[in-house]
Amino acid sequence: MRLRNIKGAREMMVESDHTVNEPQANKGRWRKFFGNGNPIHLEIGTGKGNFIMTMAQSHPEISFIGIEKYSSVLLRALEKQQELMLPNVIFIRTEAENIEDIFEEGEIDRIYLNFSDPWPKDRHAKRRLTSKQFLARYDIILKKDGEVEFKTDNRALFDFSVEEAREAGWQLRQITYDLHNSEMNEGNVMTEYEIRFSEQGTPINKFIAFR
Repeated sequence: MRLRNIKGAREMMVESDHTVNEPQANKGRWRKFFGNGNPIHLEIGTGKGNFIMTMAQSHPEISFIGIEKYSSVLLRALEKQQELMLPNVIFIRTEAENIEDIFEEGEIDRIYLNFSDPWPKDRHAKRRLTSKQFLARYDIILKKDGEVEFKTDNRALFDFSVEEAREAGWQLRQITYDLHNSEMNEGNVMTEYEIRFSEQGTPINKFIAFR
């Protein structure tokens, strides 16, 4: 999908009270940043923010951090937060590769990967957020009993992700190839992409992985 660049979006990110411009300074101190000892859930590739904002509204007992690399996309999430002003959600505009510089070992309780870029060419496989390379990063920042939740409409990416997880030594607590017609759909919060694909009748794949 071609992203529409919004003039001034980068500057708006920097000026917003809802983004952290120097997240590395909070490494190991995110609970202090939120002012409590609540669990921290991280969404990598937060898009326009429908998922994370809904989750934050529903779970005030959890602190949420959304990472997104595209300013023009993250701007939509910031608009939602500007309206709702939820105290338990913050955003970071950065590349996913930087998470080890931002979070301390075992600092994150759960990671959400929702409709990630499939990077379809084989030579780009390591860039996929469910590749062994990224799973190794998650292994560091997740607490020992932490989990990764992954959703996608892309069956090829999902099959790749299942194989990568198993090869990397992760186990799948739950898995489905048709989320909205499975027991895993209970309590499911849909993203913008998920709503669109579901309306088109496209099955949604999901797994929950742990070490």
